[in-house]
This record gives sequence, C-alpha cells and structure tokens, in this order.
Amino acid sequence: MEFIYITTTAFLLVGIVYLFWSQNKKSDKKPDAFMMLQNQLNELRNVLDSKLGESAKDMQESVKTQFRESQKLIRDITEQLIEVKKTNEQVFNMTDQLKNLEQVLKNQKQRGSLGEAGLELILSNILPPTAYKMQYQFEDGTMVDAAIFVKDIIIPVDAKFSLDNYMRIINEKDDERRKILEKEFVNDLKKRIDETAKYIKPREGTAPFAFMYIPAEAIYYDLLVNEVGAVAINTRNLIEYAQKDRKVMIISPNTFTAYLQTVLQGLRAAEIEKNTERIIKQIQALTHHVGSYQEYMTKLGNSLSTTVNHYNRSFKELKKIDKDVARITQGESSLEPVAIDGPRMDDE
Repeated sequence: MEFIYITTTAFLLVGIVYLFWSQNKKSDKKPDAFMMLQNQLNELRNVLDSKLGESAKDMQESVKTQFRESQKLIRDITEQLIEVKKTNEQVFNMTDQLKNLEQVLKNQKQRGSLGEAGLELILSNILPPTAYKMQYQFEDGTMVDAAIFVKDIIIPVDAKFSLDNYMRIINEKDDERRKILEKEFVNDLKKRIDETAKYIKPREGTAPFAFMYIPAEAIYYDLLVNEVGAVAINTRNLIEYAQKDRKVMIISPNTFTAYLQTVLQGLRAAEIEKNTERIIKQIQALTHHVGSYQEYMTKLGNSLSTTVNHYNRSFKELKKIDKDVARITQGESSLEPVAIDGPRMDDE
C-alpha cells in the first residue's frame, strides 16, 4: 500500500516538473524558479530512494519471516505425519495380534492353555511358590490344573469351561435353535461341574470342596444373574447343584482373588501357629537345660564345700604339727591358720 502511494506521488511530481519545464522553455526569464524546482526534485528523489529502500528492507524481512514460519509449519506437519505413521503401524500390529488371539480362542486346546496361564498368574501374584502347584497329580494318576496347600489340606482348582456352546447361544438368531443350544449349554456346564468334583479326594488329603475356575468374568456374571448373553436360563439351579450336591465352588478371576486372600491369611495364621509351637518347644528345651545346669551347679557346690572342709581340717592338723615342733625346739608357733568359707548353697 505504501509502495503504491509513493509511486503515485512520484508520477504527480514528474507531471508538475514537466509543466514547469514547458513553461520555462517558453520563457527564459525565470531561471531561479527552475533551479528551485530542480532542487526540490533532487530532494524528492532522495526521499523516494529512502522510502523505496525501507520498503524493500521491510519486504525482505517479511519474506524471511514467512519463510521461517513455513519451514516450521512443514517440519511440524512432517513430525505429525511420522507420528500418524507410527500409530498406524501400531494399529496394524494390534490388529494382527487380535487376529492371532482370535485364532487361539477358536482352538479349544489353546484356549484351555490360556485359561491355565491366567490361573497360574493369579496364584503366583498372591500366594508364595510353596503354597500351590500347577498340574498336581494324585496317587491314582488323575491330574488337576492346580492345587493349593493350606497346612495339610489340598484344595484342587480346575480351569474348565466350554466357550463354544456359550458363543453359539450368543450368535444364534433362531429361537427354537437357541432353546436347543441352551439345553446343551446346561448339560455341558453340569458335566464340567461333575468333572471338577472328581478331584475331591479326602483320602489323599483334599478339602471337602474344589474350585471350578471360569476365566471370563463376563460369563461368570451371566451365570449369577441367570442369563447368558441375552438369553435367560436357569443357571441358579446349576450353581446350587455345584455347591450343595457336588461341593464345587464356581469362581471367576475376581472372586478367586478374594478366596486366595482368605487362604493367604490362613497360611499366615498357620505360620504364626507353627512359629509359636517352635518357640514353645525351644522354651521347654531351655527349661530342661537350665534344670540340668542347676543340678550340676548344686553338685559342684557340694563338691567345693567338701573340698573346703577338707582344706580347713588339713590346715588345723598342720597347725597342731607346728605347735608340736615348737615345743620340741622350745620356740614359738609361727603358722597362722587361714580358714576358707565354702560356697553358699542358700536359695535367694
């Protein structure tokens, strides 16, 4: 804007100069006015040069500033694009992992291994290594997924749950077909309860109950509220059947953690009781040793008393000998008896 203003002013002044020059050419009677006009033109040229220089400098600084800002903007955009690329790579990696997990969950054997791994993770985070054992084998050869040791009692834990029937119920749209799947689910769950109950072996030191571990919290919650997904079924009878008839406690990761905290408190109480028994035995042994020490010290005191008495009597006999020698030699007895007190055996 300033540049346009200066240019317009310059053109106007050039026009004025041209008019004055034309008039001066017609009449040479005004040389002073021409000189004055020439001086003004020189001043105007200097002002224009100064203004144009400042405008060029300001424009150059403005271009530099915009260039720096453009570079910063390009750098920021490049960094953001790099972050977006990394995020996309992570998303793709996560997608691949989810696909792998889906493949694992489709395989019943691998799904069982995953449930056992979750079971072991919970046990290792709460109980000491000596308080449990994975893949515990009984004397008859049967093997349970995990066993918890509380004093001399073994609590079997079995991680069994068929996800296939559950997912079929969730995905089924036909009502008649869904009812059939409900019956299969109930029968399958009852079969799992019976299998877990086989690990209750009181003759081998097990508790009168066993844990049936369901690795999915959502499925466990559905069992409690008598629903599996959007399907209402009578799972309450199954839970009562498990607890009352088969002595099987159905647990989830959260409830299992709460049970293990109780077990841990029992282990600590057992350890305290064990330490107390050991301390009592040590005190009893110490009392026996103190009694023996007192007995020997009494015998030693009696022996010392006898020795002191013998010493004092021997010294008296020596005094008599000294007196006899003095009478024979008509001298004086020079031996002074030194009596020694025996040890005091009085009870304080």
